[in-house]
Amino acid sequence: MVALPSLRGLQAFESAARTGSFAAAAEELSVSAAAVSQLIRTVEEQMGRKLFHRVNRRVVLTEAGVEMLPRLTMAFQEIGSVARDVGGDAFRPRLVVSVPPSMAMGWLSERLAGFIASHGAADISLRGDDDPVPFDRELIDIRLSYGPHYREHPTEDIVRDAVYPVCAPSLAGAIKPESLAGLSLIHTDWGPTGAAFPAWRNWFEAAGIDPGRAAQRGLSANSSRAALDLAVSGLGVALAQGIYCAEALEDGRLVRPVARALELRQPYCLTIPERSARRDVVAAFREWLIAECRRAVRSPALIPAPSPDGS
Repeated sequence: MVALPSLRGLQAFESAARTGSFAAAAEELSVSAAAVSQLIRTVEEQMGRKLFHRVNRRVVLTEAGVEMLPRLTMAFQEIGSVARDVGGDAFRPRLVVSVPPSMAMGWLSERLAGFIASHGAADISLRGDDDPVPFDRELIDIRLSYGPHYREHPTEDIVRDAVYPVCAPSLAGAIKPESLAGLSLIHTDWGPTGAAFPAWRNWFEAAGIDPGRAAQRGLSANSSRAALDLAVSGLGVALAQGIYCAEALEDGRLVRPVARALELRQPYCLTIPERSARRDVVAAFREWLIAECRRAVRSPALIPAPSPDGS
């Protein structure tokens, strides 16, 4: 009879594959790196398959290892789920949430207390990540992204946002669309690897205005959150996503000097790997996060009555 790999050996493989090194796996499992190496070598001998290429101090998964990892990760998560269900209060559910950096720095972090208050204590790892994210290596349970990046996992469109000209009340005055080009404009640039953020020239084109070179002048930020902070500080007029600026409009830190908005090209999407979808805490967080996103995007502050000139 062929000997089955030990649970400890499989755990050593899963940890090393997920963290990318034997040393990190050793720290996670509270053993030595040599012990991790020996456990994995034994698993390889028992299975008759090589699971890692060892290159200097790095380890790289073979095709056999890549095939094994997600199934083992799912199995260990299921074991943990059973232990938590049986152990009751002795265990708290764990959740790894990945969102764009601007959402992690303020928007979602300020709202997590509401989730915990309504759904109970949980160990939540909140990550601000650019796309693409390594779902299996980082054990990500739920990912909110702009656009459908992950069709290899179950993905759903949850809401479509728009961008709105916003500024501090002190700058608003009697601004008209054609006068915006004469003000300090705040630009958002997500960088060469990010999606194209609507530029001021796009907004002026939609409004039927030719701003000339003025549409390129002003301040620039590489995150939506930073651009919004510049606007709140009174440094100019920004194009801000509704999901981020709704609260500041509601409490008066920002105003909409003109009514015209510009719809974003892609929706916000939610991706949940199959290994996580059956977990109660993931289902609860999904429902709560969708409600929070839709509440912000559909804020009454984002749909004021249009001005007489349609601006």
